[in-house]
Amino acid sequence: MFDQKFIAEALNRSAENPMDRRLLFRAAGIAGIGGAAALIAGSPAQASVSEKAAGAPSDGAILNFALNLEYLEAEFYLRAVTGHGLSDRLTDGKGTRGGVTGGSKVPFKPGSLIEKYAKEIAADEESHVKFLRTALGSAAVSRPQIDLEASFTAAARAAGLIKAGQKFNPFADETSFLLGAFIFEDVGVTAYKGAAPLIDNKTYLEAAAGILAVEAYHAGIIRTTLYALGLQAPAQAISDARDSLDGPTDLDQGIGTKQTANLVPTDANGIAFSRSAGQVLNIVYLTPKAVREGGFFPQGVNGEINTSAGAGAGGS
Repeated sequence: MFDQKFIAEALNRSAENPMDRRLLFRAAGIAGIGGAAALIAGSPAQASVSEKAAGAPSDGAILNFALNLEYLEAEFYLRAVTGHGLSDRLTDGKGTRGGVTGGSKVPFKPGSLIEKYAKEIAADEESHVKFLRTALGSAAVSRPQIDLEASFTAAARAAGLIKAGQKFNPFADETSFLLGAFIFEDVGVTAYKGAAPLIDNKTYLEAAAGILAVEAYHAGIIRTTLYALGLQAPAQAISDARDSLDGPTDLDQGIGTKQTANLVPTDANGIAFSRSAGQVLNIVYLTPKAVREGGFFPQGVNGEINTSAGAGAGGS
């Protein structure tokens, strides 16, 4: 279906370093490093890869950054609907594999629509993990350490949903689950949109666009359900808290008021906004500072893209 030149170019862009490329070429059955190099030497694709090496992150680094976020979402939703997370075979890879703290099956109401939504989203997030790991092959990073306990309490406290000394458990009931999901659900949409212009390989770009669309559907489900339950005030508080972390630009949006819905957060042109990887990390690390760990990822994320943006970060 695809010729060797296409495969070589795709694999070259998917890897984070020369060793990854050699392993991926071998796995794809391309005969010899020399033969593979001959296929791509002097081509526009090779020039693009060289340019990336000099400055911008590789496609592989971008996909691995996305994989870290998918690990977080998959662990959250799977635990909410099943009581357990990803299987071990879906968590190994490059970097230090970490465990998951917190998370339990939510006591959904019998026949609950929210439970049905959660089950569908959980299945999608697990599929995203599988897809990205397959696309990255041996270059895929392992699941980093994830905190689904203290992190939610810190986020809820920052948003003013709870007071000092109180705890917030997103797995306690349906309302808590929805608010917990809202804390990071919109972030995935803005992360994929922000990463899209940095991806060179059209195959990966198409896949990222597909995942972006699914994440947007998920965010829409959460926002709509929160609105139907009259949870505009806590949703706005969470939105404001996210905005306080990702830089001086006012990007984030709540779900509206009782009089006017704002279920789709867009700019004046009806276009969803973007966040840089650094801004996304500011939110999941729960700090406006430039750091490499914290919040939902106590030991940081795995891969080359791992540092939050810090003060002065701007969105697009």
